[in-house]
Amino acid sequence: MKTTTILTGLQPSGDLHIGNYFGSIKPFLDLYDEQKDSAKFYLMVADYHALTSVRDGSALRRNIYNIVRDYLATGVDPEHVTLFRQSDNPDHMELGWILDCMVSVPFLMQAHSYKDKVTRGLDANAGLFTYPMLMAADILLYNTDLVPVGEDQRQHLEYTREAVTKFNNNYGEILKEPKEVILKNVGVVPGTDGQKMSKSYGNTIPLFGTREEIQKAVMSIVTDSTGDRPENVYAIHSLFRSKGQLESLYSEHTGKYKYLKEALIEDIDSLIAPMREKRNDINDGDIRKILAAGAEKARGISSITMEKIRDVIGINI
Repeated sequence: MKTTTILTGLQPSGDLHIGNYFGSIKPFLDLYDEQKDSAKFYLMVADYHALTSVRDGSALRRNIYNIVRDYLATGVDPEHVTLFRQSDNPDHMELGWILDCMVSVPFLMQAHSYKDKVTRGLDANAGLFTYPMLMAADILLYNTDLVPVGEDQRQHLEYTREAVTKFNNNYGEILKEPKEVILKNVGVVPGTDGQKMSKSYGNTIPLFGTREEIQKAVMSIVTDSTGDRPENVYAIHSLFRSKGQLESLYSEHTGKYKYLKEALIEDIDSLIAPMREKRNDINDGDIRKILAAGAEKARGISSITMEKIRDVIGINI
């Protein structure tokens, strides 16, 4: 029976929020529950990707520990999931460069994430520009079949497949085309202002915030006073309750925006509180051991892919 390989990852560019959980971590955990007996799972800390925006070494180091702590608290089992840092495996950077040489500048200029950041006046550094090819390398090194991502990352998977086509057209069928897995209705998680939830937009609800921090974020959700139902509140609430439950709750409390926000706070905190308690018991020493073991396993797989690539491109002599 063919074994499916599933990989995803997040940048340690700041504290995780519920958008990260529902857009990436939960789909990964759901896939794990469904396919743990027939699939291999890789979960990456994308720390080199974070350098496109993080300029504080101490903050990045702290974020790396925190994101691993977050992964473990949400239910990731390092005994069955290869949990590793991108920077612990130099194969990522090598293949990223090789793929950069396969695609054109105009092709990379069309990336939505790049154009969006430039439009918002963010630093258009070269790392941001070539980000899609390093992400492609992250995926392709492990012969990945499925990549759980948010809707905003769909184009990056299209770019990955394009890189595979260009490489294979030149060198033969070496790289495998992956597919994205986007959970219906949670591909784009709305923020407190109705836009996509993002640290860069400042519209997040923290994944492991205190109850007070959750309350502050929820109470800041922008509401439309012209309607009977606060749509932004409802959109976030739909991640925590079924449509039927929400329709009943919001119909019974039409126009009671404060009450509905308080109900959302209760639902968020009910989900997070047990994970928050587990998270507090995870120490840095355990994290270092887990990452070291994960890096060894990851390199064991990626090195096989890289040997094939070095052979066909002519680097091995």
